[in-house]
Amino acid sequence: MKIIIAGLGKVGNTLAQQLAAENDYDLTVVDRNAQVLQTVVEKYDVLGVQGNCAAMTTLVDAGVKDADLLIAVTDADEMNLLCCVTAHSLNPRIHTIARIRNPEYSDQVYKMRDLLALSMSVNPEKQAAIEIERLLKYPGFLKREPFAKGRMEIVELRVEPGSKLCNVALNNLVDAVNCKVLVCAVTRGGECIMPSGNFVLREGDKIFVTSESNNLTRLLKNLGIITRKVNRVLICGGGRVSYYLSQLLLKSGIQVQIIENNPERCLMLAEQLPEADIIQGDASSQALLESEGLFSCDALVSLTGLDELNVIIALYGSRHGVPQIITKVGHLEPNGILDTLPVGSLVCPKELCSNGIVRYVRAMRNQTGAAITTHRIAGGRAEALEFRVDENTRHRGEPLKSLKIKPNILLVSINHASHVELPNGDSCYQTGDGVVIVTNGSETIYQLNDIFA
Repeated sequence: MKIIIAGLGKVGNTLAQQLAAENDYDLTVVDRNAQVLQTVVEKYDVLGVQGNCAAMTTLVDAGVKDADLLIAVTDADEMNLLCCVTAHSLNPRIHTIARIRNPEYSDQVYKMRDLLALSMSVNPEKQAAIEIERLLKYPGFLKREPFAKGRMEIVELRVEPGSKLCNVALNNLVDAVNCKVLVCAVTRGGECIMPSGNFVLREGDKIFVTSESNNLTRLLKNLGIITRKVNRVLICGGGRVSYYLSQLLLKSGIQVQIIENNPERCLMLAEQLPEADIIQGDASSQALLESEGLFSCDALVSLTGLDELNVIIALYGSRHGVPQIITKVGHLEPNGILDTLPVGSLVCPKELCSNGIVRYVRAMRNQTGAAITTHRIAGGRAEALEFRVDENTRHRGEPLKSLKIKPNILLVSINHASHVELPNGDSCYQTGDGVVIVTNGSETIYQLNDIFA
């Protein structure tokens, strides 16, 4: 399968990394900047073409005439659209994906998608805003990944000092928390662990727990984690993510305050979001944060363009007891050192965007049996995938204890028509069921049959 990535910014670089790691694609990258291009070519061992991504000559040099997919993720929406139209004119059977970030183009791109020859459009900022809204509406977890149309989830929790989870073996977890949940992954010391029943949880661990949504609410209550409805959100930074997020929150009746340093941007936000409070000032100013009610807000969302500033603001909010904190990271990797800091939930727009594109690529590669839901967890060190059981799936109706499953893969949920099951050795799946698996990424899983040894 031949894929062209046009534009090597944050999203393009992340895509190149993810797709090159799977070793199943003929990958070509295109960018104007020779230095950026050379770095990606050497780092991921892919082909590179320097030039204007939307120019016919550049696309022909990149092999567009026999390519299966073009992914246009340059910094300019107009360039991405022109790139897709040009590619389609050279190769009518090619699939095209474009990153479109400007809110003014949203409806237009949808209505003109056939004319623009778009198979799919992505908006990292809008995806990040939707993710943040979900976290704000359902506080208590660092991250929530829905499966089975929201009937079950994988959520992220930190084992805090004094928690009921400290020093508990997973075999005894149900008794400790008094509800049925399954720990499917643990990050400790920068390492992602697929735990066995004898694994003992320690203070500071980040754990990824799966269960029905109702059980997860009960888990928070039984752990003594107090959650309350969010009524007022303080947002630092007035970029696109803030705009999309404010729209969503205001529709839900949540009070929004935005601190933005750029006077022109403040005027624009005031016009576009008349119900929000727009404050012109430096979000890193302690005095300004305190005067705008940081200590009494329900949630602090740090969305400036600087990762380091976002982390500092989040640490300050955490120190002063803000109930919920969400931090956007763009360049910093959402793992490693950040795992050890109290910066709340981490949201990475480039990761959200690239995950959606990778899911589309895998579905193209494997038309039948491809994952219907895909989420990267544990800072990208593990992957959770949902598959639909069909007539081609092996071992239907056989108990799990009789199956040989590859190492570092856990089958964590079977979603029947009437209920969600956390599987045990006697569980089995049938045609039409949904199955969720978690893998540490040592092998790419394209369809459910790939998990069997």
